[in-house]
Amino acid sequence: MKLVRLGKIAKVDRVAATANECEFLPYVGLDDIEKDRGGFADEFRHKPEKLLAAKFKFSPRHVLYGKLRPYLNKVALPHFVGVCTTEILPLLPNESVLERGYLFALLLSPKFVAWASQNVSGANLPRLDPKLLIDYEVPLPPLPEQKRIAAILEKMDRLRRVRRYVRQLSDTFLQSAFLEMFGDPATNPKQFPLTAVADLFSAVREGVKCGPFGSALKKHEYVDAGIPVWTMNNVGENEFVPEGCLYITPKKFDELKSYSAQNGDILISRAGTVGRMALVRTQEPQSIIHSNLIRLSLDSPKFLPIIFTTLMTHFASRVGRLKRGQDTAYTFMSTGVLAELRIPLPPFPLQQKFAAIVRRFERLRAQQREAERQGEHLFQTLLHHAFSSGL
Repeated sequence: MKLVRLGKIAKVDRVAATANECEFLPYVGLDDIEKDRGGFADEFRHKPEKLLAAKFKFSPRHVLYGKLRPYLNKVALPHFVGVCTTEILPLLPNESVLERGYLFALLLSPKFVAWASQNVSGANLPRLDPKLLIDYEVPLPPLPEQKRIAAILEKMDRLRRVRRYVRQLSDTFLQSAFLEMFGDPATNPKQFPLTAVADLFSAVREGVKCGPFGSALKKHEYVDAGIPVWTMNNVGENEFVPEGCLYITPKKFDELKSYSAQNGDILISRAGTVGRMALVRTQEPQSIIHSNLIRLSLDSPKFLPIIFTTLMTHFASRVGRLKRGQDTAYTFMSTGVLAELRIPLPPFPLQQKFAAIVRRFERLRAQQREAERQGEHLFQTLLHHAFSSGL
């Protein structure tokens, strides 16, 4: 297969957008393009943005390539006319020799990303020089073969996006189920008794506990394997993520066992995304919490922890005086705030019914995540083969 300089079959089409175009056409910034996925972010909206900066114009004939930090692999195929930041290069292929979908796949391929990442300039804000980009040698099969490769990848791309979309459609299911069974916690239409969280604390363990002070657990005391230390990385949004924890020795655990965590405990972040929480679900017999977490242990025969995490994940602004910022994080979180919080207490059989719904939902979500993972893996594998050994 012959190799051809990219500059011979496509051009970096840096046409400055007019003031009128900037005012009315949709704007695309780097944050609007997903990392590694080859598409626009879920939050992207086709709307203008009046920024006092130069912009490039693009059309559905272009491929958008993010030159800043190319290791982030930000590439997109626009299907609309718009303007973009100058950190994005609109690439215009010569349609007589280069298929747009083939160029898109090439720029996403691991081989190209590795090359681009090795050829950046600038320490703090590494960029790929467009002059280097147009010198990149593109493996160029005949146009019908390019279209065949692009069609295969496009089909796989649609499949992985459908799987992702199916998962996203289920994101609001628990919220809807909660409202159906318990009603709006702010108005409490079913007249459940209001109970302070402190009255629901475990009767056999300390109900609420902050992680150890930094002076009690220093960086040099972590080891490669041992007793897990759960951190913010292990707390997803109402989802426990066991991977990525830290470790301490059994001896250190004995010193800090008052900070231990057990299955069914609620872990709450008090740094980063403050207030994010999840139930501990682990096969580890022993573990503790990091200083950036709060551990909440409830009396399960009174109040199931999954009810609390669902309530606080989806309806925090509807109970007590808790407030969230624009990043969805709580503005403040402490053991005192948690203890004083008053929440509706549904009958225990109704709680059990909701918990059963959650278990079925989580099994479905696990299947959806696995299907999404497999689709993404297959797409990346096809990309790799397309530009190494060929499809």
